[in-house]
Amino acid sequence: MATVEAGSDAADARTPAWRGGFGRLWTAAVLSRFGDALRTAALPLIAVRLTDDPLAISSVTACGYLPWLLFGLLGGAVADRVDQRRAMWAVDLTRGLLVAGFALAVALGHASIPLLLALAFSLTALQTLFDNAATALLPSLVDPAALGSANARLMTGQQFAGGLLAGPVLPLLLALGLAVPFAADAATYLLAAVLVASLRIVPPERGPRPAGSTLRADIGDGLRTLWDDRPLRAVCAATLLCNIGMGALIATLVLHVTRWLDAGNTGFVAATTAYAAGGIAGGLLARRAADRVGRIRALLLAGSVQTGALLLMGTVRYLGALLVAMSLLGVMGMVWNVNQATLVQQRSPRAVLGRVAAAFRTASTSGAPLGALLGGAVAGQAGPNGPALLAAALFVLAVGCLIPARERDAPVVGPDDTPTTGRVAH
Repeated sequence: MATVEAGSDAADARTPAWRGGFGRLWTAAVLSRFGDALRTAALPLIAVRLTDDPLAISSVTACGYLPWLLFGLLGGAVADRVDQRRAMWAVDLTRGLLVAGFALAVALGHASIPLLLALAFSLTALQTLFDNAATALLPSLVDPAALGSANARLMTGQQFAGGLLAGPVLPLLLALGLAVPFAADAATYLLAAVLVASLRIVPPERGPRPAGSTLRADIGDGLRTLWDDRPLRAVCAATLLCNIGMGALIATLVLHVTRWLDAGNTGFVAATTAYAAGGIAGGLLARRAADRVGRIRALLLAGSVQTGALLLMGTVRYLGALLVAMSLLGVMGMVWNVNQATLVQQRSPRAVLGRVAAAFRTASTSGAPLGALLGGAVAGQAGPNGPALLAAALFVLAVGCLIPARERDAPVVGPDDTPTTGRVAH
């Protein structure tokens, strides 16, 4: 396992060492996020050229979440059975080839709404394996005490690359052609695959599987482990509610900015930039919040502040209020994501970590496509600010879910409590 240098004090042990593989994993994650941001920003530009149907355009977003409902649990079960490093680079290689093929189709003028839907579905289907494998792999690269800091650095780096760097670069690439952002995304996937493949991790020593063991039984083990852990169960329910709200907000944000606030494209860019900048600040705050009040209380704080931000956003018809709200959503969203991910890694036995992460992510992510469709319906009936107020109500319910579990957020399993722990080759 990658550790800090001998002689480091306890505080240093809580900081991941860049050597030993974490630096390469971080670079791969940041590269992939940069490419993803280019692709997700360019996709609507193609969609609006192909159709003016809002439902068809929002369906591309919803389709990008659907595979989590269909394959999320399966991806976790597979992640616990295979070499996680190998699974990750193989998935990135496949995604790189898919996006490269899509870039070629765009360059040749063969883009269509069905092709957009197929691409979104395929990339997310592959992501169900990649994300669960990455969650299970990280504890093999850093010390247990450094998990919170490692998650914060990963998510902050991804937010910086995707939220701040990709925005200014996208117009430059689009000036070269509509297919260029997708070609760049394909290149980042392929570079990330090379970096992950170079990680020197000794495969986990897994004991023999019981006779008759099946993927279905493995999935059941993950679901039971999640359900039996009261804090994780509460956090999962809260995250589901938050994702419904954020799905509604994100899917209709462009309507909120351009129609309700009449702030135009400039206002929309300013709003997304404020959210990204807030996320970077939140990455710096996440560990401090957990150290001071505990991880679940940090989630309570994050959810409460986000509720206030959503109310501000939905009631004050002023661009400055929106920018403040989006910044707060970014800060506290990162505090939530870092501490939620670390709780899953700390409280799950290593042998079932991939499956618990999959169960958690599948259950919580299922709210996003529902929220996206719900947001469109609410915006049509109540106005473009309606989704923000809906999200605020859902965040109130999420905070309520966390209150009974706020006293129990300490790790319940040790770092090496099973024979499945992997380690970095030296």
